Amino acid sequence: MLAIRNKPGMASVKDMLLLQGGPPPGGFAPVRHARRIPSKGPSAVAIFLTVFGDFSWGMYEVG
Repeated sequence: MLAIRNKPGMASVKDMLLLQGGPPPGGFAPVRHARRIPSKGPSAVAIFLTVFGDFSWGMYEVG
C-alpha cells in the first residue's frame, strides 16, 4: 500500500489518497508445489520377501 502525503489541499490525514499495488501485467508465474520424492531404496516386494524369508527361517529354527 502506498500513501501519498503532502497533496495540495489536504486538510487532514483522513483525506490521504491510498494506492494499492496489484499483480504485474499478465499475472504472476505459476508456483511449483508438487512433491518430488526420489525413489531410492528397496521396493515393497523386496522388503516383504526378506521379512517373510527371515520369519520362515526363524520358525524353522524354532521347530
